[in-house]
This record gives sequence, structure tokens and C-alpha cells, in this order.
Amino acid sequence: MADAISGITSRMAQLGAYGQGPLGGMGGLRGVDTGAIKVPAGAPETGGGGTSGASFGDTLKQFIGGVSDAQDAAGELRDKFVRGENVELHQVMAASEEASISLEMMVELRNKVTEAYRTLISMQ
Repeated sequence: MADAISGITSRMAQLGAYGQGPLGGMGGLRGVDTGAIKVPAGAPETGGGGTSGASFGDTLKQFIGGVSDAQDAAGELRDKFVRGENVELHQVMAASEEASISLEMMVELRNKVTEAYRTLISMQ
């Protein structure tokens, strides 16, 4: 179970890194701010046997906030494009696709957490 969670968090960290580009914190595509979330691959154990770092709940809240931010950014770019402001179509499409992929990833994460919960409940 711990390996599965570590695998999910490291995958989330990898996917968050895809949005980073050479434009100083802006997305890999020109002018798209991804708001990528840095997810720890696993909290290191301390001498007392506990863990340090953000809790799973905090990480989950941060991830959901990032998905919401991506949706908002895509909506803003779409609205600017519709109003005729200086926004390229490829920026709108890239932001929309990124928001869609992050939402799909969040739904899959929910499904995996639900499945893990059901597995734990069925173990007696």
C-alpha cells in the first residue's frame, strides 16, 4: 500500500513538472501559467518513527486547488480570446487541454483512493 501511494505521489510530481518551462515559472507553452504543484515523493521518517512534511490531506487540498486554478486560467484565456484580446488560439487550446488532463487525473486519483478505502474496509 505504501508503495502504491509513493508511486502515485511521484507520478503527480512528474506530471506537475511537465508544465514548467524555460519562461521563468510560466508554462512550457508561451504565457500559460500552470500553477504546478510540487508533491513530495514520500515523507522521510524521523528518529521517532513518525513522518515529517505535509499530511496527505494538505497535499490533497493543494492538488485540488491546483486543478481549480488550471480550470480558472483556461476559462480566463478562453474569455480573453472571445473578447478579441491579444491571446493566441494555441495558448487557449493548450490551457484547456492542461485543465482537462488535470481534472481527469484528479478523478482517477479519487477512484484509486476510493478503491483503496474499500479494500481496507473489506479486510477484517
